[in-house]
Amino acid sequence: MENSSFKPIECGETLPQNNVHAVSVSMPKLQDVIDYEEGFGEAMEKIKSGYPRFTMHPYLRILAKYIKEKYKVSDSYEVVLLSSQKAVDILSDKYYIHNKIDIDEPFGVILVRNGTCQLQRVLMFIQHVGYNLSSRFAEDYLYNIGLINSKHKEETEKEELAFDLVVSTLAKAYNQAKENITLAPSGMNAMYGVVKGLKNIQRKNGRDILVQLGWLYLDTMNIVKHYYEQSKVFCDVKNLDLLEEYLKENGFKVSAIITEVPTNPLLLCVDMKRLNSLCKKYNIPLVVDSTLATPYNVNLNDYADIYVESLTKFASGNADVLMGAIILNQKSKLSHMNVEFFKHCDKAYIKDIQRMAFEIKDYETRVKRISSNTKALVEYFKKCSYIDKIYYCLNDENELEYKQIMKDDNSYTGLISVTFNKSFETIYDNINFAKGPSLGTDFTLLMPYTYLAHYDYIKSEEGEKYLDEIGLPKDILRISVGSENINDIIEEFKRLEE
Repeated sequence: MENSSFKPIECGETLPQNNVHAVSVSMPKLQDVIDYEEGFGEAMEKIKSGYPRFTMHPYLRILAKYIKEKYKVSDSYEVVLLSSQKAVDILSDKYYIHNKIDIDEPFGVILVRNGTCQLQRVLMFIQHVGYNLSSRFAEDYLYNIGLINSKHKEETEKEELAFDLVVSTLAKAYNQAKENITLAPSGMNAMYGVVKGLKNIQRKNGRDILVQLGWLYLDTMNIVKHYYEQSKVFCDVKNLDLLEEYLKENGFKVSAIITEVPTNPLLLCVDMKRLNSLCKKYNIPLVVDSTLATPYNVNLNDYADIYVESLTKFASGNADVLMGAIILNQKSKLSHMNVEFFKHCDKAYIKDIQRMAFEIKDYETRVKRISSNTKALVEYFKKCSYIDKIYYCLNDENELEYKQIMKDDNSYTGLISVTFNKSFETIYDNINFAKGPSLGTDFTLLMPYTYLAHYDYIKSEEGEKYLDEIGLPKDILRISVGSENINDIIEEFKRLEE
């Protein structure tokens, strides 16, 4: 059976295709993913861009080379570009790095010695906290000095309206005041602002433990490690008994609890009512990453103190803008401390905001369309002989918790994760959807989650044992359901029945 609706996309093609600001990249074969993770092979020659916090954008490479030549920087130093001078100051203080020459640019530049452990630490810190320079900023800069001949054409909102349009949309969606919302250049930079703000506020109260509930997104956990010597991870969001026992002894030492609703990629949902009750008992702020749920699927107003959302995902829908947001719940005691949380975030570049403002206008309709498709795809998967297990928000194990917070019976989050009783590599290689990192796109996007997010674990017996312990299958496929015609989506999956 051949379906003309979806065609293979070459390795290294941007996702979306022909978009220089794309935040995803096509990895159509499992071997492409392995080559990318190992850092060699044919795929590495083809993959020139990717998720901006992990892969240096081609425009940033050109700009770094230009800065090196402009300031006659010695080859013994790496030119590292940052989103702002504020980011430079933070890196300088943290790693005791101070540029030996004066560099006067409208963005951040830090010079780090090549061949040192320090360079790797600096690059990882930038990845974790999202102080990356915008590709649109680099594009404008390079165009203005004549190093590129044209700029990518895209639809945007007017500059004077853009910021307010994005913030107003989020304020309405979350039912919060606009002053309780700020934008950041990425979801991780928003999470960094929250973690740093909590650290500053709570250390005065002697609260120095941060609790992570669920196996959170890797860089969220890395941010916590940067700023909390003591952190406690409870991998299983379904077992609040363990958390409750821990809080009996340590509750008043806990700075905050951070969780995702639902978790990624297993789509598990914590009992928010019980969690909220525990937080109130010990006066612990609750931080929720609401990216996967979106404010249109669930109502968290009564439960969380702070929401963090990666707008790169469903809010954009096109995987071509890196941006995040902090939303403070006006019912929380923390709502009046917005300056403390917002001041640590960097400013998003105006061209990114303009693009986001254009895309976010379709946020609600996009989510509802994707939700409907997700429900239909789940029903199809339930009847499939090649499916081993389906992970989604309204499965038997999860239904009661998710129904506490869902806005209506059709509030399916736009992700499904599945395992197969056939060869994972064969299935991955032969299905024709877009395949690469990120999620929340209007186009269906598949990701071999464990290979891309936790590759180190699948390389050893010890690592695979740990994956078993936390219940994360090695061969799990995360499906970000798109808004294409659902019959076309199902027909493409039916090809696997052959």
